[in-house]
Amino acid sequence: MIKAADLPDTLSVFPLPGALLLPRSRLPLHIFEPRYLAMMDDALKTRERLIGMVQPNEVPGRDDKGLHTIGCVGRITQFSETDDNRYLITLTGVSRFRILAEMDGFTPYRRCAVSWSGFDRDLGPVEQDADFRRPVFMGLLKRYFEQLDLSTDWDTLKDAEDELLINSLSMLLEFTAEDKQALLEAPSLSTRRETLVTLLEFALRGGAGEDFMQ
Repeated sequence: MIKAADLPDTLSVFPLPGALLLPRSRLPLHIFEPRYLAMMDDALKTRERLIGMVQPNEVPGRDDKGLHTIGCVGRITQFSETDDNRYLITLTGVSRFRILAEMDGFTPYRRCAVSWSGFDRDLGPVEQDADFRRPVFMGLLKRYFEQLDLSTDWDTLKDAEDELLINSLSMLLEFTAEDKQALLEAPSLSTRRETLVTLLEFALRGGAGEDFMQ
């Protein structure tokens, strides 16, 4: 268990479009670029083994690749090395962070000064969603899966805790990088669920038409 006092003032960051990590959730990653292999090696030398996941923020007309202000740090909880020197890892989300500035340095990967202010809830217990109408939500989700010809284990989804269900769908479903960022920045589980519902409804109606949920 990582405590607030264990969170550093600087982080190695991994900008990966569309890859969303949320607190208490798990993200599998395949690491093969030399600069991120170096980042992995350095992270594994530390006690906390932390890597910050962040969405790139490409601005039209600018050559440099910016970063979104808010990301989520994960702890390397599983890893294996392949015969050709790649890493297969699992990051477990710890807390969101706010980037204050990108740091100059000699590492091949990017590092940022960060703040953890405003994200105290991320280090707390599993969140509940008191207003979650699961049967209605599952009906919407089923229509979405049918429209995209997707399959899943519906019994597992039906029995999953609120946070596990909402966060797993937010991470796994195919949304744009900006949509993923909106899900990340949602201040609470209920807000994230509302954002997820909006994205599902938008996909179902093709950008126009009636709402499915109120």
